[in-house]
Formats: sequence, C-alpha cells, structure tokens
Amino acid sequence: QVQLVESGGGLVQAGGSLRLSCAGSGSIVNVNAMGWYRQAPEKQRELVATITGGGRANYADSVKGRFTISGDIARHIVDLQMNSLKPEDTAVYYCHAYSARYGINYWGNGTLVTVSS
Repeated sequence: QVQLVESGGGLVQAGGSLRLSCAGSGSIVNVNAMGWYRQAPEKQRELVATITGGGRANYADSVKGRFTISGDIARHIVDLQMNSLKPEDTAVYYCHAYSARYGINYWGNGTLVTVSS
C-alpha cells in the first residue's frame, strides 16, 4: 500500500538545481511533521530537512543555505528545493512523515538524485 510518493529526482550537473515533491495518500493520518532523508551508497540514511505543521524547518548542516523545504502538512505535501548541488548530494532521497499520536513513521520508496562533477 503506497502511502508517500516522491517525484522530481534525476541527473544534474554540479551547481545545478532540482526540486523534489512528495504527496501522501489518504491512509496517512494525524501527521505532525514531514521531511526528507537521503541514503548514499554504502552509507546510513541521514536527515536532510524536516518541517512541522507550524512551519518550523530544520536542516542538516551540509545542506543549510542550499536546500529549502516547504509544504502543507495538513494536506500531506512536502517539497524540497535543492540549489547549488554538489556530487556529495548524490543519494536516494526518501520522503518521511511522522504521526506522534500513533507513533508511526511513514516512508516513500525513494527517488534517486545524481549530481555529476
């Protein structure tokens, strides 16, 4: 059962931009925050950015000033604008949503971002 669907990944040259989008299905309920994580080859999954229902955003130090998260948590929509991309940003990017009421983490299947040097 697909609950979060990502789109917007692809291949881009260093210095370029991409925009990732994520939309949740109706089976997702009581979401308090949404965000993006990424996993590079042979590395652990790491947080990229999150946003709460109140609009508070949090970023990994490695992407501050380059990436911007936005969304409508009530509609289960979150986007990630990625500028000034670097080869080290290459990874599979996963959309995430969290329900504190039910203690549930929702994940998308991921979208691949490849940044060439």
